[in-house]
Amino acid sequence: MERRLLLPLCLCWALSAGGAERSGPPNLLILLMDDMGWGDLGVFGEPSKETPNLDQMAAEGMLFPNFYTANPLCSPSRAALLTGRLPIRNGFYTTNAHARNAYTPQEIVGGIPGSELLLPELLKKAGYVSKIIGKWHLGHRPQFHPLKHGFDEWFGSPNCHFGPYDNKATPNIPVYRDWEMIGRYYEDFKINLKTGEANLTQIYLQEALDFISRQQASHQPFFLYWAIDATHAPVYASKQFLGTSQRGLYGDAVREIDDSIGKILKSLQNLGISENTFVFFTSDNGAALISAPKQGGSNGRFLCGKQTTFEGGMREPAIAWWPGHIPAGHVSHQLGNVMDLFTTSLSLAGLQPPSDRQIDGIDLSPVILQGKLIDRPIFYYRGNEMMAVRLGLYKAHYWTWSNSWEQFSQGIDFCPGQNISGVTTHTQEEHTKLPLLFHLGRDPGEKYLISFSSYEYQEVMEQISPKVQLHKETMVPGEPQLNVCDKAVMNWAPPGCEKLGKCLEPPKSNPKKCFWPH
Repeated sequence: MERRLLLPLCLCWALSAGGAERSGPPNLLILLMDDMGWGDLGVFGEPSKETPNLDQMAAEGMLFPNFYTANPLCSPSRAALLTGRLPIRNGFYTTNAHARNAYTPQEIVGGIPGSELLLPELLKKAGYVSKIIGKWHLGHRPQFHPLKHGFDEWFGSPNCHFGPYDNKATPNIPVYRDWEMIGRYYEDFKINLKTGEANLTQIYLQEALDFISRQQASHQPFFLYWAIDATHAPVYASKQFLGTSQRGLYGDAVREIDDSIGKILKSLQNLGISENTFVFFTSDNGAALISAPKQGGSNGRFLCGKQTTFEGGMREPAIAWWPGHIPAGHVSHQLGNVMDLFTTSLSLAGLQPPSDRQIDGIDLSPVILQGKLIDRPIFYYRGNEMMAVRLGLYKAHYWTWSNSWEQFSQGIDFCPGQNISGVTTHTQEEHTKLPLLFHLGRDPGEKYLISFSSYEYQEVMEQISPKVQLHKETMVPGEPQLNVCDKAVMNWAPPGCEKLGKCLEPPKSNPKKCFWPH
């Protein structure tokens, strides 16, 4: 109902824009960070105050302190953003073991299923031209290529920038322009692991500026998905930003990203299209505390980090910016999710979401444009298990697990300095009969359990339990895509390798179950 009411408003806004503004649906720009934490922004209290452009973006737009990812790991969260569906529905999970995080390393056989409808595919109906810049991470084999799933242009990589490799046991990761590779990380696109120097963020910035300029000149609406990865270990920054942050190399990377976002927003203003461009900034998952402090960020007051379904792993920084449409300086306490960007983008484009499948993302345009609040739960998934749910200010844990004792004993710690007895457990603990309940307003760090015998507990669980029951009863999982690994499918000979003399001989195929330790 609200979406139908908003559609004519969208058209009116576009038509009323003056000067160089183009009539029609707004451009859409999603700025997706990699492993950037809630606590990395000055506006969220980072003490160094080294994100002036993002802080200004928040001052000019709307801040979302209660915004979540759909999974505490990179690939599933990105699949959720682009499909509007939980990873367990779109196939970005594993059934090899219970509640295990899985993603798309080079040896993964699976990827985004052809049956899934991605945002850029649907936006074509409204005449959008779409580009992805940066990390795709939804499968690197030919059938999973982003240009086969609605994007018109791509500059970036299918995988994380891990390496360097020897091109014998493991190939270096390719970098693509559109359909073909144009080089490999560490060979043609240098990353100095000793100094942290790499020019990639500057390249990604220029790609964005060029695309925006071209689309403004063509008077076509665009969708730009700027999915850069400088804050994912191994973190990097260009030479002019190295050594400029009080936070070390990770802070250097954040400062360069902040500077780049400032230049992108300024470009929209200079081109006269800022009032016809909806911009949303967020991250794919919480900061990787296992890499902190030198190679990882901050989740503020929240518990644990990436890989976990505690707040530090799932709650993300989020800012909406749209001059002339979003009131400046507003803070919304709406519970939001990256999946909402799918549905909201379609709504702003004047399109309806697909009706032949369950869509988990909601349309946030009434929230962003009218200041409304929509009652909805947030489900916290880790692999094939619903671990927790949030409703209002309350969060109920149905399962708890940080990581195994075996991993922990090897120094892998997702919750450094934050052990909470009975909560940050190193064995998978089931609480389905008596969920652990926290009030995130009074207790954002999930430290103080609400007593099982209290009236508050009984009253809140009477509201949460039916929503969980309905969710589970109506859940139809998709075919898991992250179960099988095979070294033969690595990036040995990507399209375009023959032109560069960079084709490598793959080993004999030997598919096996992927091992996901946590």
